[in-house]
Amino acid sequence: MSAPANVPSADLANWYDLDEHDHPEGGSTLLGFWIYLMSDCLIFAMLFAAFGVVGGNYAAGPGPKDLFDLPLVALNTAMLLFSSITYGFAMLAMQRGNVKAVQGWLLVTGLFGAAFLSIELYEFAHLIHEGATPQRSAFLSAFFTLVGTHGLHVTFGLIWLGVLVVQVGQRGLVAANQRRLMCLSLFWHFLDVVWIGVFTFVYLLGMLR
Repeated sequence: MSAPANVPSADLANWYDLDEHDHPEGGSTLLGFWIYLMSDCLIFAMLFAAFGVVGGNYAAGPGPKDLFDLPLVALNTAMLLFSSITYGFAMLAMQRGNVKAVQGWLLVTGLFGAAFLSIELYEFAHLIHEGATPQRSAFLSAFFTLVGTHGLHVTFGLIWLGVLVVQVGQRGLVAANQRRLMCLSLFWHFLDVVWIGVFTFVYLLGMLR
């Protein structure tokens, strides 16, 4: 509510709260990060929608049955799922205040994440070697865009994870580092959920077409 125009400036304090309020450090961090994740959800939703529309357009070229190595993709999926489990162990160690255990489980998580990326890059290289490049068909364009975008997110997550290992080693489990670990936990598990969608919608349903 605005103060009346005829109120003297000396009495403005009665109309406005001029005292600075206490804002807890990092109080809006998780809210802001949830908003970011929702925007990322929209990005992946659009990529899934695009794949759903053009995923059957092979342009007389190879389709999922000709290209996908399902056992390899299942192994890749296991790598990412294991990384989520080990990150959960890191969060449990954080609650106990065990710095070394947190760093150890983060490193194990990073190894699983790196294995996931390595297998994905091998798959991409194999497809390109077979002539299944993104410009070959609408199906391959949508496939490389969707799976590549997810892989790019995993890459950023690994960089973030490495930075956190260093920060936890330098400053311990201070409140700021615990917030960062919590945000990365949300991000990492979000990538797991997205990959389950990719594995089901792109690979499994693709093999049934």
